Amino acid sequence: MLSYQALYRKYRPQTFSDVYGQDHITKTLKSELASKKTVHAYLFTGTRGTGKTTCAKILAKAINCLNSIDGDPCCECEMCKAIANNEVTDICEIDAASNNGVDDIRTLREQVNFSPASAKYRVYIIDEVHMLSSSAFNALLKTLEEPPEHVVFILATTEVHKLPATILSRCQRFDFKRIDPDVIGDRIRYIADKEGFTVTDDAAALIASTADGGMRDALSVLDLCASVSKEITEDTVVKVCAMAGNEYLLNLADYIKARDCESALLLLNELHNSSVDMLRLLSELTHHYRDLMIAKTVKDKQLPIVCSTKKLALIKEQAEKYDIREILSILEVLQNAAVKMQGGNHRTEMEMTIIRLCKPQLANDYSSLELRISALESSTASVNIIQKPKAKAPEKPTVTEEKMPEPEEIPIPEEEYIPKEEPNFEPYETSSNAEDGEVHKWDDILCILRKNSPIIAGVLQGSKAYIEGDRLLIDAKNEQFRSLINSNNTTYRESIRKAAAEVLGKTYKLGPYNKKSEETAEYDPLNDFEKKLEFLQK
Repeated sequence: MLSYQALYRKYRPQTFSDVYGQDHITKTLKSELASKKTVHAYLFTGTRGTGKTTCAKILAKAINCLNSIDGDPCCECEMCKAIANNEVTDICEIDAASNNGVDDIRTLREQVNFSPASAKYRVYIIDEVHMLSSSAFNALLKTLEEPPEHVVFILATTEVHKLPATILSRCQRFDFKRIDPDVIGDRIRYIADKEGFTVTDDAAALIASTADGGMRDALSVLDLCASVSKEITEDTVVKVCAMAGNEYLLNLADYIKARDCESALLLLNELHNSSVDMLRLLSELTHHYRDLMIAKTVKDKQLPIVCSTKKLALIKEQAEKYDIREILSILEVLQNAAVKMQGGNHRTEMEMTIIRLCKPQLANDYSSLELRISALESSTASVNIIQKPKAKAPEKPTVTEEKMPEPEEIPIPEEEYIPKEEPNFEPYETSSNAEDGEVHKWDDILCILRKNSPIIAGVLQGSKAYIEGDRLLIDAKNEQFRSLINSNNTTYRESIRKAAAEVLGKTYKLGPYNKKSEETAEYDPLNDFEKKLEFLQK
């Protein structure tokens, strides 16, 4: 019984015409072969899974084919069949990762002097050639420059920068590019149709994105998915690859933007319990913010983002919430975390990274400081700036007939804040003299909130309230209280007002209660600036 053959091996191209996504290389090679202008040394370079070894094998078969067709091997003659079945000893494949010493190259130099046993040319395919030692390169140099007429060298590497210039100058170089995601998607659907299973467009797009331009990696993922289900969907790919998925990444980015550290860490714990690899999650989150960066800066309809149409719309929507400087700062923090995650506990490092993103004031590194400054700069864009009145009278009636002094002449005390002319809710006011007015029926108000607004009731758990004049000052320990009460959504504020009015019989204005501590805390100017901006924006 024949063993199962992996899809990337089963569907490996046998001619240059079958190679996908490398037309700039296959056309040149076919033209050289058709005109009998082959050279003695080729260099194939590019990322993994882009077809370097495949094209090397096709080239070895094509130059020895007895009946080549426009540079392509016929795949029907005895020599083509023998090479395809690995029965020709004149085609030598050498793995430089394990045969990288000078003795291995000296053995090769002795062999090249022998005439081919059955083929026209003796072909040496040296894979991962950058792994050769310096002495091995020196031993190969002379043979590579002037080999016998019956010898052809094909060198393949993913790290061409590690090759000596003397080697590069003696080879005809071909750079394999990452295969276009649409091309990978078409190939996936073609193979799925041949194998008798279905792949949705979203699943094909996700596989292509995961493969990062490598056809072999894409077919390996497809192979895994096909072993799970014959109807491959986007969810199938997410589960097989232990990915976080679109929804989790969007939610995590929303929590980071809202500085909701607690929710972000709980989501991270959920993903960890679902066996999502933390290193892969970091990579996916980095890729997600890269997509946000592209969506924020590139206005062309054909964005270089590989995803479904539905996800692209969500990415564009989320990108509008971010400032580009904030995205760049987050990307820098994530990339620094990727370096640190190479050693140590992946989960702990990922949690530390999330905390740094949600609470940049806790970190002392440059990236976190830049993230804080970016957030503050973006906040100042919405602050009302007092301007000198124009000579002509404005259309609206003026409040006073006295001439308004220039902005720099207006004294602004440290604790005085300037709200908008028509705020949609009361600006925060603080007091430290309201202890005599503590609301003893605050628990009754919280009971009503638990029924009508569970979210705000949970945030106010363990809180107290005080009355000062017509204001109800709330002392909440939960940091989410300020963000909820300050949001454009007035539902939470109205819920508190109605519940308080029902118990106390009067409608109060809302504000936070800040009790002055006798102990002096460390002064953080950025925190102070953030608080002032919070008032000025309302």
